[in-house]
Amino acid sequence: MATTAPRTSVPRDEYVPSGWISFAGIMLFVAAFFSSIWGLAAILNDEVVTVGGRGVMVLDFTTWGWVSLVLGVIMGLTAGGLLSGRGWARVVAIVFVTLNAMAQVAAFSAFPLWALAVLAIDCIVIYQLTARWVSAR
Repeated sequence: MATTAPRTSVPRDEYVPSGWISFAGIMLFVAAFFSSIWGLAAILNDEVVTVGGRGVMVLDFTTWGWVSLVLGVIMGLTAGGLLSGRGWARVVAIVFVTLNAMAQVAAFSAFPLWALAVLAIDCIVIYQLTARWVSAR
């Protein structure tokens, strides 16, 4: 009786997480945590996030807090997808990290050092997801 060999390949839409992709997933989770915490602070008490009477470039702090919170939650879920080896998570992560970077640029006038730190993390994640991607095939 012939036996079949166990399947060792992964489906086409998934990948084998390398060290760099795991690093990108962890950094994505850190960026998501930072965005979520900033969003919660802006929603709960917008005086906490006001610096020198200057605000964000686009909206008031409460609205911007909701934007940051939603981006942070989506990025956190996407980080879980990256760490578990889901192929869709790469594209979703690149899109939402790019949106988060744009949000940080808009908040740069209120918090230059915070926005610069989160923007640097976003750039690292985008680089790791575009330059260091290894397909499972």
